[in-house]
Amino acid sequence: MIQSFGHRGAKGYVSENTLASFQKALDLNVDGIELDVHVCASGELVVFHDFTLDRMTNGSGEIHNFSLVELKKLKVDGVFEISTLEEVLNLVNRKCKVNIELKGHDTAKPAVQLIEKHIQEYNWKMDDFIVSSFQRDELYKVSQLNSKIPLAVLTQASVEQAMEWATEFSAKYVHPHFSLLTEDNCKVATEKGFKINTWTVNDVTDIERLKEYKINGIISDFPDRL
Repeated sequence: MIQSFGHRGAKGYVSENTLASFQKALDLNVDGIELDVHVCASGELVVFHDFTLDRMTNGSGEIHNFSLVELKKLKVDGVFEISTLEEVLNLVNRKCKVNIELKGHDTAKPAVQLIEKHIQEYNWKMDDFIVSSFQRDELYKVSQLNSKIPLAVLTQASVEQAMEWATEFSAKYVHPHFSLLTEDNCKVATEKGFKINTWTVNDVTDIERLKEYKINGIISDFPDRL
């Protein structure tokens, strides 16, 4: 059974990476949510895709230069607050998996600390989390800080390279863009012991084609289409 992951919540329905979007994904009974994190100036992990505030908020500039207090004063799409990773985890409360993409620099250590806190204090399990990134350094840091955390190598270029990195970091998953997938490379990845979650698949025809491959999950802006 292929698992459904809501991309940045349920981005096709509600503004991306907001608590409302994650709640919408939960309402659609997703198996997991995918989100992006940056470290803000006061040290918290905030859930936001872009490196700058300009596209999604009424603010301007690089997100890492603002404190959480300053970020909380801004509005996403004129309506929503920027949320912290901790707020999202409290909302999800183990109702589904959480795929944390390390988007910004120096996100590995605070992400590991927050994962460990939720396992120790709130009865989360390691398998409730996936930590993914395009950034080799961040994946390496996570593997060194806590080798039990399930890692995923993101790629928009090469499934083969993703598998090489995954072998290097003992990653459990490869997360290729769906356009890279073929029946053959999915078979090879599976035979090597990797699980495959692919992104961002919104077209029903593409979803049906990918269901024929040996993959584990599909990340979509419209997770109910799965």
